[in-house]
Amino acid sequence: MSSNNNQAGFLAIELDGAGYANLAGAVLAAESAGFHVATFKDAPAAGRVNALQRAAFAGPITRTIAVVPEVDTVYTEPFHISTQLASLDYVSGGRAGWIATAAESPESAAAVGRTSVEGDVLAQEAAASIEVGRRLWDSWEDDAVIRDVATGRYIDVDKLHYVDFETPADFAGTPYSVKGPSIIPRPLQGQLPVLAAASLVGEGLVPADVVDAVLVSAPTAELLAAEIRDVRARLGAAVAVIAELDVVLDSRGQDAAARLAASTESGRARFAGTAADLTELLDSLLHEADGVRVHPAEVDVDLEELARLVLPELRRRGSLRAPIQDGSFRDVLGLGPAENRYSTSAAATAAGK
Repeated sequence: MSSNNNQAGFLAIELDGAGYANLAGAVLAAESAGFHVATFKDAPAAGRVNALQRAAFAGPITRTIAVVPEVDTVYTEPFHISTQLASLDYVSGGRAGWIATAAESPESAAAVGRTSVEGDVLAQEAAASIEVGRRLWDSWEDDAVIRDVATGRYIDVDKLHYVDFETPADFAGTPYSVKGPSIIPRPLQGQLPVLAAASLVGEGLVPADVVDAVLVSAPTAELLAAEIRDVRARLGAAVAVIAELDVVLDSRGQDAAARLAASTESGRARFAGTAADLTELLDSLLHEADGVRVHPAEVDVDLEELARLVLPELRRRGSLRAPIQDGSFRDVLGLGPAENRYSTSAAATAAGK
């Protein structure tokens, strides 16, 4: 998927700032504003449900916005990741995705009794986990559930498949294998779109052909467009590119500079200013990238300005596409139907050629 000056892009919004109590209000406001994707950062804390659980809460109460949680690939069991994400796709009506993360975390390692992983091994862990997830999603063919009352058969067992995954010989982490099949029927989308940080994807890292989109960061907004072009040249047009941007707006009588002083540095490019100036920046970024994910400094404050002033103007200019009614997250990313690698019908067709 590649962007050009004649192709409208999409907008995602990170709702990590929305606590569980007001998550419903935040995700419904984002959907009403016309955002295409809501993402959920995973930052474990006492008394807080994880990103996947928050996405699962948001899925059934929304109709058009995709719900995409961060899920760790290093210290979380790949089989569990796959089945939980498949369930998320069902409860959201085919609007789920996965931001595959892999970060150094001695605390997480200690919690599950593992040695802490760092460096290039993180990418190996991520690549293996994504491959397991994708194989398990395909382990049920689309028509595996037959519900044949006459014969008392619920499933056609010939359409369930072992995935027989083993970590490669050069795997530097703890080796493992997954037999399968999944315990969940194939997701509604067939394959959920998988996203990862651009820094995690490429030669010697997570292969570009196993992800559908990358999240591109730069230290400043001025450098972001150049980084988008570099990533696209490195990974090719088949991978969607999503720019990352922190946003602090003039709002409710308080200028962005004052609000900026109270916010925390993230390392991402940051915009602070008026809604009009942000519109200009997003307009230019949407001509470079397939989409932009905004990280509001305060969800309830900045989302109000984005909905009232920014998104309507971007749509008027034609740089932001309309939300897709009854669509999937694959539709948002411009992905076609997902082929099943184990499909018996596909195998029979291939054998007959």
